[in-house]
Amino acid sequence: MSEQISNAAEWILSGGDAAAAAIVSGDAAVTYGQLRARSCGCAAKLLSEGLARGDRVGLLAENGPFFVAAYLGVVRAGLCAVPLPVDGSEAALRRIVADTGMKRVFVSARLLPRLQPMAAALGAGLLVESSDWPAATQQAMPESVGCDELAALMCTSGSTGEPKAVMVTHGNIACNTRDIIEYMGLESHDRVMLVLPLSYCYGMSVLHTHLAVGGSVVMNNRFMFPEKILDDMEQKQCTGLAGVPATYQILLRKTRFAQRKFPALRWLQQAGGRLPNPFLSELRQAFPHVRLLVMYGQTEATARLSYLPPDRLDDKLGSIGKGLAHTRLEVLTPDGAPVRPGSDEVGEIVASGDNITPGYWNDAEETGRFFRAGRLYTGDMARVDQDGFIFIVERRRDFIKAMGNRVSPKEVEEVIAELPQVVEAAVIGVPHEIWGEAIHAFIAPTMAGCLTADEVRAHCLQRLPNYKVPEIVEFLPSLPKTSHGKVDKEKLKASSARFANKQPEQAR
Repeated sequence: MSEQISNAAEWILSGGDAAAAAIVSGDAAVTYGQLRARSCGCAAKLLSEGLARGDRVGLLAENGPFFVAAYLGVVRAGLCAVPLPVDGSEAALRRIVADTGMKRVFVSARLLPRLQPMAAALGAGLLVESSDWPAATQQAMPESVGCDELAALMCTSGSTGEPKAVMVTHGNIACNTRDIIEYMGLESHDRVMLVLPLSYCYGMSVLHTHLAVGGSVVMNNRFMFPEKILDDMEQKQCTGLAGVPATYQILLRKTRFAQRKFPALRWLQQAGGRLPNPFLSELRQAFPHVRLLVMYGQTEATARLSYLPPDRLDDKLGSIGKGLAHTRLEVLTPDGAPVRPGSDEVGEIVASGDNITPGYWNDAEETGRFFRAGRLYTGDMARVDQDGFIFIVERRRDFIKAMGNRVSPKEVEEVIAELPQVVEAAVIGVPHEIWGEAIHAFIAPTMAGCLTADEVRAHCLQRLPNYKVPEIVEFLPSLPKTSHGKVDKEKLKASSARFANKQPEQAR
């Protein structure tokens, strides 16, 4: 896109009243006036040090006012922000810092010891969190940028499990933010509880949308104490909560979420993977007057690709809905033909629109695999019903080949989630010399000893054909998570290697 737009950060910050709370963290609130001043100070600091348009600037900090001001400052200066996962390994951080060629890194005081040694070796200057914010100066700021200029590099595992940096433009942010605001009906009185990291595109989109309408973002980084999150939601009168499947599974099965009252709550949004239908039904029953927004997206699409209207949740349960206002979604067979609506045909979801990013930083090969002719090939396999609603079957690489049959882990996970003793379940395939793959289910129960492997298999046998029933059932206190809060199946696959090629009775 060649037309010019106002800088994405400037646009995002333009809607809030100067005295209104933009960021709420603990007992402190940062107003829009303060946030604008702090972000301009950060921008001026970077430009005064000679950084040029498009230079990359890292951000390693917990969710909070420092991160937000630094991020908006980088984008406001016409530079490219690179949010770093706070719990990433040292090897992953080194790779991202080196691959993106960062000139500077904003870092919180708590995380400074982790970054300092590698930053020095890689030549990235550090800008450390301080009570003295950089003062706004008369440093000239770029008045506008092109839609196709980079605003951020957002880290994702992509298709291989290795960290990748997705190139996100100012135009991508503007398009996706406007579409999300429209379908959610966000207004200046909205106040969201944000427990998702801002290094994740979902968390970042929550920030963008609420600031753009002049709303407030309440940040709480202590989800390991979920009941405290709920206290914070109630006390700060949050109108919304954004979460991935694990967020709601833990809240529904490990806290009093369903029994508590939240008078200000008007919507819940869920993305980052499919929340099993039993949990969606529990949410509907617990909060019948709250709008439940089921969404689908990818970092490669800035954030969101589709949503299911709340009034269609009951009759289209399990669907990701249809594309956003400026997103076209197609479900195509391998020969490029659309699948037939209402049939059992399965195809790949292919997306196009102004929210589709240019691809991966410094990785032409992977970009060529997933971005072709302006369209994003998502790797998600789906079918389409007679009304045009899309239902994801599975990611192409996650199918299990068991006893000569193709098995969707999501289908098995869905059945296991029907058991009230289950908080989370994840299903993978383990190599087996006779069957091809044996099905391995990892389960986090509500409490130790409340469920047995035989009970899980007996329940699955009532609902599924024999070849879809897990041969291996393993209980864990909790399932490992990625920095985005999703179940880390790569870690589960590594831990399951000990079962490879064993007979079922040995594996159990």
